[in-house]
Amino acid sequence: MSVPPVSRSSDASVDLDAAALGARLRELRETRGLSLRSLAGELGISPSAVSQIERGARRPSVSRLLTIVQVLGVPLADVFDSDRVSAPAEDGAAPPRGVVVARAGEARPVVLDDGVVFRRLSPGNLRGVDFFESTYPPGSSATGVNDLITHEGYEVGTVVSGELTIDFPDERVSVGTGDSVTFPCDLPHRLGNLGAVDAVATWLIVHPGA
Repeated sequence: MSVPPVSRSSDASVDLDAAALGARLRELRETRGLSLRSLAGELGISPSAVSQIERGARRPSVSRLLTIVQVLGVPLADVFDSDRVSAPAEDGAAPPRGVVVARAGEARPVVLDDGVVFRRLSPGNLRGVDFFESTYPPGSSATGVNDLITHEGYEVGTVVSGELTIDFPDERVSVGTGDSVTFPCDLPHRLGNLGAVDAVATWLIVHPGA
């Protein structure tokens, strides 16, 4: 599979392509002092697979990205922001003081496997909370068709347009435009789009102790 070259545009609204995303994940790993082999062991995948992600030869799925940031102990927001590396999650991070404004286009969207796009919405470093927008193209999924995922915290989401399906061990829930949903992240689940148009939703992931 060919991977497009790193974008040279200075426009922050340009998608964070596979090479730039991989470089960012490598930077976060190295800042944590974690070897490629150690991260692979924590993820339960081969060092070669981690290397392919960091070199931009493959894009991580939604589930893989969430697991990576959880293992590294960093907020999802750090993946979007190359100018800041937060303290490890267990050390906490000070909430923003005063008014913080994020202008449209300042955060580069992250394109993941299956064409899923994440866009950061949080205007500052919000301790214990990830606030972002997801876009699932028709036919896309957060993980493999037979896989359910878990991670830390609980999710609160509202569908802005289209329709998402969320598979749980014993049921499938459909949420359409204007619908909201919440569930604990340790309940195995898989998000996907079985419709014919993009499904766009906004999400809060609230982490333990927030």
